[in-house]
Amino acid sequence: MLVVGALLSGPATASSTVYKWTDDQGTVHLSTSKPAAGVKYETLKLGATSGQSTAPAARGGSASPGKSAPAASPAQVGQRTEVLSGLQNRECVIALEALDRLTSGTRPTSATELKRLKQTVDINCSRDATRRRDQEDMAAKLRVANGPECVAARNNLADMMAPGAQVTRESRQAQQEFVDQNCIAPVR
Repeated sequence: MLVVGALLSGPATASSTVYKWTDDQGTVHLSTSKPAAGVKYETLKLGATSGQSTAPAARGGSASPGKSAPAASPAQVGQRTEVLSGLQNRECVIALEALDRLTSGTRPTSATELKRLKQTVDINCSRDATRRRDQEDMAAKLRVANGPECVAARNNLADMMAPGAQVTRESRQAQQEFVDQNCIAPVR
């Protein structure tokens, strides 16, 4: 929620719109692009007074904006752009990881869920080949960080750090290094 607070604080030169919606799994999405048709969302007007947002839209659209806000400084505009870019990158990486996990797993996945993830990827992932490769690498790291090997490694490290654990300092350091190098999610 700190990110939303950062997005809504301070005025903007031109009113920017961020779309907010919650998917079937309860994940809240924020994007500068509209969600797929038929998805209920609300619009957040950056630069609107008092961090105001519009009411949820049944099939899209938005309410009329409030009073116009004073112009933002170039630093504020740059900071807002950076935050929005970071949110868009996060949405891309999470959607790529989920798409990979669901399409390569044994658990059946609905066509609707796959379509939603592909739309999220299309909306939020970069079209630049180098940047897209970076996003795909981050998604692969996220998949590993969320995988069973890293869960076991983090649990093992917790056991090693428990009071009274009979573990050498070198073993604990080696386990910590493994977790740090392989099991830290690139996005949160």
